[in-house]
Amino acid sequence: MKYKMRLKPLIIIFWLLSPSLTTASGKLVLRATGSQVAYTIINDQLADYNGDVIEVPDCSHDEFGPHITQVFNKFLNRYVFRFHIHRDHDSDRCKKFDRQRTEIKVYRKSPEWLRAIEGSQFKYRWKFKLDKLFQGSRHFTHLHQIKAVGGSEASMPLITLSARKGRRGKPDMFELNYAKNSKQRKMKLVKLGPFLGQWAEAIEQISFGENGKYFIKIKSLKTGKQLFNYRNDSIRMWKNEADFLRPKWGIYRSLKDKEMLRDEMVDFADVEIQSN
Repeated sequence: MKYKMRLKPLIIIFWLLSPSLTTASGKLVLRATGSQVAYTIINDQLADYNGDVIEVPDCSHDEFGPHITQVFNKFLNRYVFRFHIHRDHDSDRCKKFDRQRTEIKVYRKSPEWLRAIEGSQFKYRWKFKLDKLFQGSRHFTHLHQIKAVGGSEASMPLITLSARKGRRGKPDMFELNYAKNSKQRKMKLVKLGPFLGQWAEAIEQISFGENGKYFIKIKSLKTGKQLFNYRNDSIRMWKNEADFLRPKWGIYRSLKDKEMLRDEMVDFADVEIQSN
């Protein structure tokens, strides 16, 4: 993929010395800078040398260019990452055409400490903004996932945060979905409306294992009001024969109700991963 060229040795030195990016070997904060291509910034933090954590539809819409860009946000007073999806042009990496994906992830070529194994504890923190006219699919529009790599249950995400269009005049919803094995169920739903048009901050804490723990809370950065929360101190947070579990962020949506969708831009900022 183009846009990948980077001076890795210098970046590693900068990563070790810069307190704005990391305070310890077990903590990383991914921030937009406005001074490099977004793909380079993201890969330099989430991938080992020559790795690529970007999953984008550039191949089916190359005239647009990179589908993750940077913009300056006045409210946060800093650059943020902007994830783009175009209804009539984009695909899922030219592999599937009934859905679209612009995501970043931890994966096999990420630094080892970023990969969650049984018994590990992680804290994920990020800021995100949905447009005030944001439209989810009736089928699925995922914004964040915790997913296994390896094993018989890897195809079904363990945790998914989704926006969903309401059916038959019902309100659009923000959902927490969970799959203990290979079947997903809704753990909590709230109305999507309060999320729209403003910056929100999510804090997610996970103890990974057969007898695990899960906690998430999301608040408005403008008002401080809590938009969403869920806690379970006795829940399976693992997948059979998994090599590791990892987070994903972005926008991943179905095109089965394409006529109801629009081009979307979802902003992300200050994506933090901390292992304890």
